[in-house]
Amino acid sequence: MKLITVHKQEEGQRLVKLLGAYLKEAPNSFFYKMLRKKNITLNGKKADGTEKLKCGDEIRLFLSDETYEKFAGKVQPKEKFPMAKLNIVYEDSNVIFINKPAGMLSQKSVPSDVSLNEYLLGYLEKSGQWKQEESKAFRPSVCNRLDRNTSGMVICGKSMAGLQQMAALLKDRSLHKYYLCLVKGVMTEGQHLEGYLLKDENSNQVKIFQKETEGAAHIITEYKPLYTDGEATLLKVTLVTGKSHQIRAHLSSIGHPIIGDPKYGDRKVNAFFRETHGIKNQMLHAWKLTFPELAEPLDNLSEKSFEAEPAGLMKQYLMKAKGDLH
Repeated sequence: MKLITVHKQEEGQRLVKLLGAYLKEAPNSFFYKMLRKKNITLNGKKADGTEKLKCGDEIRLFLSDETYEKFAGKVQPKEKFPMAKLNIVYEDSNVIFINKPAGMLSQKSVPSDVSLNEYLLGYLEKSGQWKQEESKAFRPSVCNRLDRNTSGMVICGKSMAGLQQMAALLKDRSLHKYYLCLVKGVMTEGQHLEGYLLKDENSNQVKIFQKETEGAAHIITEYKPLYTDGEATLLKVTLVTGKSHQIRAHLSSIGHPIIGDPKYGDRKVNAFFRETHGIKNQMLHAWKLTFPELAEPLDNLSEKSFEAEPAGLMKQYLMKAKGDLH
């Protein structure tokens, strides 16, 4: 007999999904058969596999060692995760918000990459908040991606409940996200921009159209100028829709590209700011999160806001900004 005790981070998963993580070579039909015959039980009772699990639930598998080992597959060696000093904005038992520096990947693009996701696992393992050998059915993860050269707030799920609820909020857009960006030229009035975005998958670049275009997605971007020095303007941007490269391409399409942007920016302006201010990355920063009212177990975040402080030149502009930043 094998005993699986559900950990806090695994809470919220359905029974069959968790069984699949422990016996990854077994088909679901095997689990349903074993559940019907009570060869697999939940808290000593018959189960059908659809039950949502809670921390402390006990799953007993009355299987032979041979059968268990057959379906468990080859035991994978324990991974070693890298360590980095993380700028943590907020943390509780379900979520962690990290202020990612420009130049760091949010998640791997190829297996050899090292990203914020690996640094997150290294941090949680070292602090004793997650043990990879105990949590086969769940692995903490980044919920939203930022481009490598975009800095700012990244949401990470530390538990299954945190990951699921954050994913739902990002999908239905009830979680409000605000960005800061430094753009070319002088801008003095806020605007509600609409357009149509078409992505070229081969070049990983997008184009903005003013009229409806076949294959293009309708986009809405709102911005408010916070400060200008006559050469550049700091904007607070609200993504009403959220498409790949939307802010960068949309602002560039109206003649105010983000400074330092290698794809949609102005080469001469980028060169000037690189020489005068040492700018190496695009001046785009995921700045603020504002949550709606939430149910348990994330009700502690209800109607709260969190800010990730920008660095360098953008911080200097923000400190000079006047008026309502919120």
